[in-house]
Amino acid sequence: MLDTKTIEIIKSTVPVLEKHGEDITKTFYKLMFTNHPELLNIFNHANQKQGRQQKALANSVYAAAKYIDNLEAILPVVTQIAHKHRSLGIKPEHYPIVGEHLILAIKEVLKEAATEEIIDAWTKAYGVIADAFIGLEKSLYEDAADKPGGWDDFRTFTVAKKVKESDVITSFYFTPDDRGNISSYLPGQYISLKLNIPGEDYTHIRQYSLSDSPEKSYYRISVKKEEGHSEKPDGKVSSYLHNDLKEGDHIEISAPAGEFVLDKMNNPVVLLSGGVGITPMHSMLRHLDATGVNHETIFVHAALNGNVHAFLGEVHEIEKRNSLVKTYFCYESPTEQDIAEKTFSKEGYITSDWLNTIVPNKDSMVYMCGPVPFMQAMYEALLEAGFQKENIRYEFFGPSMQLKETQMV
Repeated sequence: MLDTKTIEIIKSTVPVLEKHGEDITKTFYKLMFTNHPELLNIFNHANQKQGRQQKALANSVYAAAKYIDNLEAILPVVTQIAHKHRSLGIKPEHYPIVGEHLILAIKEVLKEAATEEIIDAWTKAYGVIADAFIGLEKSLYEDAADKPGGWDDFRTFTVAKKVKESDVITSFYFTPDDRGNISSYLPGQYISLKLNIPGEDYTHIRQYSLSDSPEKSYYRISVKKEEGHSEKPDGKVSSYLHNDLKEGDHIEISAPAGEFVLDKMNNPVVLLSGGVGITPMHSMLRHLDATGVNHETIFVHAALNGNVHAFLGEVHEIEKRNSLVKTYFCYESPTEQDIAEKTFSKEGYITSDWLNTIVPNKDSMVYMCGPVPFMQAMYEALLEAGFQKENIRYEFFGPSMQLKETQMV
């Protein structure tokens, strides 16, 4: 527990963190990777280059300062981050390194404003926060290892099958090299892949949603190949998976993790996705199909067109088997073949008016995933259509963010 004086000092730094938070976290990562380049084997290089990791950490530090006297208020965020840490292989010995360089970054950015009193208070506060993460992650490692077929770190798997699902998405099926059982998971969870890419100095770890139902003897992920443009190169890891990883190759995988999972309640469900965000939604739908759909389930997916739309056939088959399942597809720019075959329900974009039409029950639980702009637009559309804010659940691919409400006129 922190003393009253320390709490007061930490809370007094909230305005400073709101203004300088990202400068501090950018400096933090630069210092830490310079002094400990081995940590580049863990952290996502792409998120670093795009600035997403720095922004996410700045938001976390700001929230920790704001709620330092009531850390339970940010427990959901802490738990989500802890799941990612366990999946990546973050260990207790990493926390002192992080703490040291966070304090150094605060000193470097704030300069004389970083008084001895402030530095002492943040050193104490970081110790409390680090202990909370270490304790929670210890229990997550233990839970992962204690499950039937479970393990606590990385385990070697073989690429059993590689299937092209669309022009841009390919599925990979993994089975364990030791031929042992694998732990089950909750639909919506993800696994981490640790990759040694030829020519790269460091390993790359990426987290991918599981795209099949848990009732299988394999893990399946479905990966979009990230095509580059003039200002952004091709995705290094996705290109390697699509172009170079072959059936029979071996890969290191961590046990399933994640808090974005299908609730066991019997509320009507809306599964809403855009692009490759379909992967956790598809896992949820396949799980409902495997275990029995006993409530209204509406599956809504947005894609550019049929060429990039994955799992179209699988979803239609599930709909045919279950009278309570309804599917709707929105294509931004359908092809002539899409129009001729009538494979989509709406052309253009998903709107609040259309959601009102296809989802009559506004008390439905909504699960959504997709690119950040898509999710922001859908969050606003759902609220405008009358869905309850507390019933909207979402997952970001990459560092955690917070969707914002815009002022309705």
